[in-house]
Amino acid sequence: MKKNSLTATLALLGVTATWGAAFVLMKDAIAREPFMDFLATRMTLAVAVMALAQPKRVFSTSKDTLKYGTILGILLAGGYITQTVGLEITTAAITGFITGLYVVLTPILGWLILKKKTSNKVWVGVALATVGLALISLKGQSLSLGTGELWVVLCALLFAAHILGLGRWSPNRDPYSLTVIQLTVVAIACWALALEDGYQAPTDPQVWIAVIFTAVLSTAVAFFIQTWAQGHMEASRVAIILTAEVVFAAIFSVAVGQEQLALKTIIGGALLIAAMLLVEWPTRKSADFVHPPTTQ
Repeated sequence: MKKNSLTATLALLGVTATWGAAFVLMKDAIAREPFMDFLATRMTLAVAVMALAQPKRVFSTSKDTLKYGTILGILLAGGYITQTVGLEITTAAITGFITGLYVVLTPILGWLILKKKTSNKVWVGVALATVGLALISLKGQSLSLGTGELWVVLCALLFAAHILGLGRWSPNRDPYSLTVIQLTVVAIACWALALEDGYQAPTDPQVWIAVIFTAVLSTAVAFFIQTWAQGHMEASRVAIILTAEVVFAAIFSVAVGQEQLALKTIIGGALLIAAMLLVEWPTRKSADFVHPPTTQ
């Protein structure tokens, strides 16, 4: 495996760990603050932190980066919004599982839109990851495609398109500026929805802790790493690695006593890890490590 690819893999695993921890922190926080208000605060703080940390890189953004960052931001904002709508109609477990199906949709969209072939071992990894997601996420619910589920399917499509777009447009562009633009678009969309029924600020220090953690580590740092990493990795592999968020969420939930460890959770986690090891295991076929195309 090339050095940059290995570094990108380890960095993405770090990202999924922060997302898994965020899931645990947010569970109580969004019970005391509306979800869209929470997201608006989180995204705004993330943009502010990045702008203050590297103002020159933010304010010297090229028109090209601004254009593609805006498109990616719209996809990401659409994913968050449709996920929220679906979550209000269907259960959290089913929402989590269907959202995770971006792991299946990413290589399918890559083939349909970009005409990009996916290796057989990646397809096996996709299958393993899907079964693992089902075991961890679904707790006896029957999966049917009602209105709520269709909203979450749209969410998974948008997240898959976002992953593909990052793979297509992040190489040879400043990942820092690209990240700030994406998050700014998401923040604007969240504020537009949060202000519809009146914005509610974080209610207490515990909610503020969740906001700060998710804004700095799970958003600013995490999306910068993802944007950088996708300049060095094929999108379908990235999608599989990102499913580790579910594993970390389960680990942290059990650690803090929010959930009990079940056998099927262990098996599901093992399948997700097996999927990641499979797609990341070095082979002699260089095709498994081809970078995303940089032409527009």
